[in-house]
Amino acid sequence: MDKATAAVRAYYGKDLQGSHDLKTAACCSTEALSPVHQAILRQIDPEISARFYGCGSPIPDDVDGCTVLDLGCGAGRDLYMVSALVGEAGRAVGVDMTPEQLAIGRKHQAAQARAFGHAKSNITFLEGTFEDLATLGIAKESVDVVISNCAINLAIDKHRVFSEIHRVLKPGGELLFSDVFASRRLPDEVASDPLLIGECLGGALYVEDFRRLMRQVGWPDYRIVRRSQIAISHPYAELLVGPTTFWSIKVRALKVDGLEDICEDYGQVATYLGTLPNHPHRFALDDHHSFIAGKPMLVCGNTAAMIGGSRFGRHFRVFGDRSTHFGPFNCSGGASPDDEGAADCC
Repeated sequence: MDKATAAVRAYYGKDLQGSHDLKTAACCSTEALSPVHQAILRQIDPEISARFYGCGSPIPDDVDGCTVLDLGCGAGRDLYMVSALVGEAGRAVGVDMTPEQLAIGRKHQAAQARAFGHAKSNITFLEGTFEDLATLGIAKESVDVVISNCAINLAIDKHRVFSEIHRVLKPGGELLFSDVFASRRLPDEVASDPLLIGECLGGALYVEDFRRLMRQVGWPDYRIVRRSQIAISHPYAELLVGPTTFWSIKVRALKVDGLEDICEDYGQVATYLGTLPNHPHRFALDDHHSFIAGKPMLVCGNTAAMIGGSRFGRHFRVFGDRSTHFGPFNCSGGASPDDEGAADCC
């Protein structure tokens, strides 16, 4: 085990005994939970919730019966939320490198299964790193959704992590994760500071390096769902990072064929049917694709592919194909939550 990995295990296994021990605001989520997710959270044991160190809420929609993999599950707060959502027919698999955190999660499996009305636990906790999921027995194209909450920044080889995620996802599968991103590359002597590493700042990906990495591993297009700037609130950490800006960003990437590196116009139209659970009136695919139930909306080829080639396809009616190309798609007129009259959506 290298020094950085050992430091992370010690920080989250021994130094932190709860979210109150965090030194900065980087691992503190400000994203509101839906009423459905709040109701599930109230059923989760407080010992699990106290060990939550996330920077967002990457909880997927419409996953009944699915297999969901949580990278960096810790004591399992998000994993247990997913357990309730996938139901008895689904599976929730958590991977973490910290034995102390995993022990807490495993301790509550039977009780949480009863709380959710399950005959037995549908959760599997695995100890290991994200870089080699095959070693943990996670097969190629065996997972419907991969989630992660402020944990991928802690991985050493991020290219390998995202390659592994792409490998284990089924065709049409989804990566939905929240993490800390930076406005520039940090100098090595700053990025390696133990405090910054433990607080999810040292390993934060520079946003443009992330864009390049995603294209290399097979995602020429991914979507930002939510972005919020992080107030570090720690004098020493602020001194170290200087003018660097950090954000908590939630990303959605769908493993579908035919994605291009820019939005192209094929004259396609998508209509949201209003059938996604808990989204009867509107569904936000990302921060600039807000679909209004029953309203036909122009979409680029990538968006049509993401919708039609994933589990979201049954909730949409997509008209048109790629037989005629009209040039680049005009992304300037995206639908916002308050713009009922928007004609296109990209």
